Parts: sequence; structure tokens; C-alpha cells
Amino acid sequence: MLLDALYTVLRVDENSAEVLLSDAEHPVFKAHFPEKPILPGFVHLDIISDVFNLEILGVKKAKYSEIVHPSQTLQYIKNANKIVVTCNDKDVASFSLV
Repeated sequence: MLLDALYTVLRVDENSAEVLLSDAEHPVFKAHFPEKPILPGFVHLDIISDVFNLEILGVKKAKYSEIVHPSQTLQYIKNANKIVVTCNDKDVASFSLV
């Protein structure tokens, strides 16, 4: 239910996915900082699990380098157990999964 209408899949294949986030009215964006909506970092893992149909057993390393805002388009690039998240050609997060 957390992901309901949070994003629209624009493209997905075995190793990459592109999603468009919903606007600031989605409850996920209202929960973190109501006056300054951002995507909570843990939600990336839910999106990764959903778009790649992965069961995430654990995270060895997570790095968040940029804030993600509503209505942005994100690319998720999977290479073995590593996922890199980009937005506008900038890395915004990366994860090493178990």
C-alpha cells in the first residue's frame, strides 16, 4: 500500500528501470518533511524490489548522495547485487544488496 500510485514505470528490463514519481500530494512525500517533501531513502528499496521483482534479504551498503523530490524521473541500474539510482544523469543513491 505504501507504493500505491507513488510512481509510474516508464521502462523496465532485466537490468534497468525508469520510473516517474508522483507529485507532492502522495502520502509518502507528506510523511517525511511536510513543508519540504522528499522521498524517504528506504522507499528506494521498495521500488527496487517491486520493479525488478527481487526479494531483498539485506543491504550491505547504502549511500544517499542527493535528495529526491516529487515528480522526478529516476533510473535504477542493476549490476549483479549493486543498484545505482540516478536522476538527471547524477547518482542519487546506491545499494549493495545481500
